[in-house]
Amino acid sequence: MRRLFFVQKVMEKVDLKKAYKAYYTASKKPELRDIEAAQYLSILGQGDPNSEVYAEKVQALFSVAYTLKFASKAQGRDFVMPKLEGLWWFDDEKYRHVTLEEAPTLIPRSEWHWRMMIRMPEFVTPQALAAAIALVLEKKQLDLAKEVIWFSTPPERVVQILHVGPFDREPETLRILQQFVEARGFQKAGLHHEIYLTDIKRVDPEKWRTILREPVG
Repeated sequence: MRRLFFVQKVMEKVDLKKAYKAYYTASKKPELRDIEAAQYLSILGQGDPNSEVYAEKVQALFSVAYTLKFASKAQGRDFVMPKLEGLWWFDDEKYRHVTLEEAPTLIPRSEWHWRMMIRMPEFVTPQALAAAIALVLEKKQLDLAKEVIWFSTPPERVVQILHVGPFDREPETLRILQQFVEARGFQKAGLHHEIYLTDIKRVDPEKWRTILREPVG
């Protein structure tokens, strides 16, 4: 009797950190880089990133992101959960004399605006977002899930640098980035962008790694 052996194909997870290596890497020295267009889940907010409101919004963002991930996996397209990112800005007119380096310390945190983001693979579509939000509302009663929206960015030219250490020492790294921008005559062309490469709950602050990115023109 012939025996038939069926080999189950293991589902391969898409890892955006590997697929877009240039997007998720930076040097400790400033560098100019061209970044591709991308799509994200995002949530908007204002105020201190150490606040409870910020933490709750990030929790809602990840809840929706994981729901989308599991739904995609059920359809045969799994992916590794990408890193948290953030766009940060303030009233440019009110604080027009504040430099990039000075902003984290001179501008009250109550006036910081932010958009926290998680990049999505191309096969995840905006149409899937509404279903994921509905599921989070049903299972977790997490009302902030309603604030999660789809967000896309065009291709950009950026100046970036890798910051190693706690967030409160970012001004030291931003000074180096600002000097690089000014020396080459670049102009600001978008919002300050940060990519958090480290799980700050598991790693010593001295080893935190954050990409600091400034769109320029």
